[in-house]
Amino acid sequence: MLLELRVENLLLIERAELRLGEGLNVITGETGAGKTMLAHALDLLLGGKPRPGIVRPGAKEAWVEGVFDAATLAADPDLGELRDRLPEGEAELVLARRVGPDGRTRAFVGGRSASAADLRELGGRMLAFYGQHEHRRLTVASSQLDILDGFCGTGQAERREALAAAHARVHAVAKRLEALAGVAGARERDLDLLVFEIGEIEALGPTEAEEADLLAERSRLRNLEGLRAAAGGAAEAMAPESGEGHGGALLVAEAERLAGAVEGMDPDLDGLAARLRALRIEADDLAAGLRAYGAGLEGEPGRLEEVEERLDRYDRLKRKHGGSVEAVLAHAERCRAERDRLERAHVDLAEAEAELAEARTEERELAGALRAERERSAPLLAERVASELADLAMEDAEFQVRLDPRDDIGPAGSERVEFLLAPNPGVTASPIRDAASGGELSRVMLALMSVAAGGGGRPTLVFDEVDAGIGGQTARAVGERLRRLADGRQVLCITHLPQVASLAERHFRIRKETGGELAHTLVEPVEGDGVVEELCRMLGADTEDEGARRHAEELLAAA
Repeated sequence: MLLELRVENLLLIERAELRLGEGLNVITGETGAGKTMLAHALDLLLGGKPRPGIVRPGAKEAWVEGVFDAATLAADPDLGELRDRLPEGEAELVLARRVGPDGRTRAFVGGRSASAADLRELGGRMLAFYGQHEHRRLTVASSQLDILDGFCGTGQAERREALAAAHARVHAVAKRLEALAGVAGARERDLDLLVFEIGEIEALGPTEAEEADLLAERSRLRNLEGLRAAAGGAAEAMAPESGEGHGGALLVAEAERLAGAVEGMDPDLDGLAARLRALRIEADDLAAGLRAYGAGLEGEPGRLEEVEERLDRYDRLKRKHGGSVEAVLAHAERCRAERDRLERAHVDLAEAEAELAEARTEERELAGALRAERERSAPLLAERVASELADLAMEDAEFQVRLDPRDDIGPAGSERVEFLLAPNPGVTASPIRDAASGGELSRVMLALMSVAAGGGGRPTLVFDEVDAGIGGQTARAVGERLRRLADGRQVLCITHLPQVASLAERHFRIRKETGGELAHTLVEPVEGDGVVEELCRMLGADTEDEGARRHAEELLAAA
C-alpha cells in the first residue's frame, strides 16, 4: 500500500505531500491545475520515462518519493537478489526518483542507488496503474493471465502454484540430465586418466614417514666414506687400538686412578672420583660404539640407486598433485570418488531420463488442468465484463478473452491470455492495449477488477481518466465500483466527477495559484465542509449556490 507520496519541482508542483490510506482515495481539481502531473509523478516512481521539460523552471531537479508498506514484499520468492538488497526488518520501503533538467534520472530504493528497472520490479508488485501512460498500458498484458485465473477461483491459484513447482522441477532435472550427458560423452577418456593416476599413486603407496626415512637413508648412503672416517677417527681419539698414547679414555682412566688413591679421606673428593669412574666407563662404551658404527657402515650394492629412484617417483607425484605427500593422497581420494561417479554415470543418466519423463508428464497434466479451467471460464469472464462495460457507458463495446497456445509450457501454463476490445459496433476487436483510449482502458480494467476481484495481486490500484466522457448514472456506477473495489485494498482515483469524489474515504484537492511570476500548484486534503465546497465546484456552481450545496450534500448522504 502507498502510504505517502511526496513531489517537488515537478512542473507546476513546487511541493506536495499526500498521506494516503486504505480504501478509496480521490484527487480532484480544475482542468490544468496539475492532476496529470500527480499521475506522472506516480508513473516516474514506477520506472516510467520523464516527459520533456518536466522540471519546474528555475529548479535544479525534480523529486518524487513514495513510502510503501513493504510487508507484501517479504514473502515474495520471485524477487531473488533484489529482495536481498531491501532494508532488512523495515516495515516501510521508500522508492524515489530524481529528474534533472536534461531529462536524466536517478532511482533510489530504500535510500540506496538503484535502476529504473528496480523501481518497475518493486513498484509493479505493490501498485497497478491504469490510465493514459503508454508504457503502463503495455503492462496490462502481463496481468491478464492473473485476472483470468483470479476469476477462475481459489482452486486455480493452487493449480498454478503446483504447476510452477513442477516446471521448476523439470528445469532442474533437465539441467542435471544435460550435465550427466556431458559426463557420459567423455566418460571413457576421463575414466582412463583417473585409473592411470590412481594406479600410479597406489603403485608407490606414498607416506610421509617413508619419505622422511628415504631422505635420511639417501643422505647416509651418499656419505659412507666420510662417515667411516669420522667414526674411526673419533674412536681412535677416545681409545687408540694400540692401547698406547694419550686417548681420551686413557686420560680419564689415569685421572680416575689418581683421584681414587686417597679414597675414604674426604667425601667431596670421593664424589668427584665416582664421577670420573662413570666418565671412564662412558668413554670406553662410546669408543666401542664408534668402532661398531664404522664397522657397520656397509652399503648394500645398488641400494643408493633404489632409494634415488623411489624418491624421484615421490618428486614426480608431488609436482603433479600439489607439492606434498598429503596433497598427493588427497588427490588420490578425489580421483577414486570421481571414478566411482563415472562408473555409475550410465545408471544416473538412465535414472535422470526417467525422472525427467515423469516430471514432464506431471507438468503436462497440471498445465492441462489449468487450460481446461481457463477455457471454461474465459467466455464467462467476457460475458460478465461486457455487462459491466454496459453500465460504464460502453454499452456497444464487445469484449473477448482469447487463449493463444505457447510453444512450450511455462511456469504459468501452456497458453497466453489476450483481452480483446471492440469499443464501437463494426470495429474488429483488438488487444485492449491497442484498441482502448486512456479512459476506456481504465474502465475496462475497472470492469475486470470488479468481476475478477483481481488486480494482479497488487494491494494498490491507480485509475487515471477512468471517468473520461461519462456523467450522470454512469458516473455513479463508476464510483460504486471503485468503492467496492477499494474494500480491503487501496484505490487511488484521479477524477473530475462529483459522483465519484463523494464516495471517497480520503479526498485531496489540487489547485493552481497564479500570483507571482510563476504559477504553482498546491495539493491539500479536503475534509468537512471543504468536501461540500469542492463538490459544488465540480458541479460547476459557486459555493454559495444553495441548490448546488443541496446536491453535494445529497451525494454525500447517498454515499
